[in-house]
Amino acid sequence: MSRFVKKPIPVLPQTTVSVEGGTLSVKGPLGTLSRPLHPAISLNVGTEGVSIAQKNNSKLAKALSGTFAAHLKNMMAGVTTPFKKSLILEGVGYRVEQKGRELVFSIGFSHPVVLSVPEGITASLEKNIIRLEGIDKEQVGQFAAIIRGIKPPEPYLGKGIRYEGEVIRRKQGKKSV
Repeated sequence: MSRFVKKPIPVLPQTTVSVEGGTLSVKGPLGTLSRPLHPAISLNVGTEGVSIAQKNNSKLAKALSGTFAAHLKNMMAGVTTPFKKSLILEGVGYRVEQKGRELVFSIGFSHPVVLSVPEGITASLEKNIIRLEGIDKEQVGQFAAIIRGIKPPEPYLGKGIRYEGEVIRRKQGKKSV
């Protein structure tokens, strides 16, 4: 059993948590998030907070209790303040432009790479910095990983798309004799 689950999780102000028909939903000033519950877990919303209980004593139920506690905390945090990720394009001639709900990357391929921004995420550009913002932590992180996966930074020159604050371990180039 997770240590998060031993005590009820307090509900943040300005948020409401409800469980109906096997679905957990959190409502706040920025929007509503919902997630289906696993059959091995049960959630009870009380006056002191949300308590998570296991329906059986299996290894899966123990693991899922901590996972759903983390999901619940992330959902409550997301509907009050949005999650943010920043990516940096590094390389000569590498650029990105926004056309409506699409990002168009020119990053050294023979063709431009076009990605559509999912619903619930806002993307803003400043020169070669892409800023993503949204209320769902999982969705923001996944879209940032998709963008980074287009052209990950390479170890010799550091060119590519990297997270802000990410440290690239550089390798030494070829030595001449």
